[in-house]
Amino acid sequence: MSDDWRSTASIETLRERARLLARVRAFFAERDVLEVETPVLGHGGSTDPHLASLSLEATTPGGRERLWLQTSPEFHMKRLLAAGSGPIFQLARSFRDGEVGCRHNLEFTMLEWYRPGFSLSALIDETQALIRHVLGRDPGPCRQRRYRELFRTQVGLDPFTASLTTLCQVAERETGMDLHDAERDACLDALMAFAIEPHLGQEGLEVVVDYPASQAALARKHRDPEDGAVVAARFEVYWQGVELANGYDELTDAEEQAARFVEDNRERQRLGHCEVDADVRLLAALEAGMPSGSGVALGMDRLIQLALGKASVAEVMAFATPRC
Repeated sequence: MSDDWRSTASIETLRERARLLARVRAFFAERDVLEVETPVLGHGGSTDPHLASLSLEATTPGGRERLWLQTSPEFHMKRLLAAGSGPIFQLARSFRDGEVGCRHNLEFTMLEWYRPGFSLSALIDETQALIRHVLGRDPGPCRQRRYRELFRTQVGLDPFTASLTTLCQVAERETGMDLHDAERDACLDALMAFAIEPHLGQEGLEVVVDYPASQAALARKHRDPEDGAVVAARFEVYWQGVELANGYDELTDAEEQAARFVEDNRERQRLGHCEVDADVRLLAALEAGMPSGSGVALGMDRLIQLALGKASVAEVMAFATPRC
């Protein structure tokens, strides 16, 4: 008889997981950050062309409607910020189609928090403090790196000024992938994933800042002081070659956000992906006035995996996707 009914994590590991989640809650309790719970389902989903949202049909007061399983709790949490919640955090169930591997699962736990009035640098400091608190040990010093600098030192090109032909050639050489017809961001993502990320955070935490403007997602943009190039006001945190967190200086302009939703869906169409319903209630919340500040999403399963020295996120989940 098959034993695939069993948990993918041992009971002892689940006890350790509970202990680490309690550390998260204690961290925010000390800082008077409110824990919230928001819906797993929403009328809008993530329009990001690089994310695959899951949807379903449900019977609602409006009849049969398509609802989206949230790829993160971001939109609902921002509506709470606009309603005056103040600083908030959530340990949220999130869903992304097709993402299964040693660091991915279709359903996973996202730790997300928002700090009205915080600069991006202040949130970077708090993010590394949270990671140290959860680990209960020193992961090493924290170093900040510019996206542009990483590409120059690791693959020998400027990601903002190199021609697409050069990018494709270098990406094919470094990754072994067929990228001769790829677009700019696809080449950059491949180089980041295969040539740069594995080396990040090997001697401590590393924070990457100033991503290309095309990768701003829901972040503001600003000028690179080097040459005035427009860059995204966002950061990512790495440890032991693993991306743990992704933070933004949050976009609060409703008109710009609406334009980004439209552009995302155009790109989805061009790539042959299905369109995703934009979250009109988020736009209404931004129009009403969401306070300026910063927010960050952290992959909780990944952090627990690294904290406990496990080979995959499945080993720290009660029932990972193959056994759900």
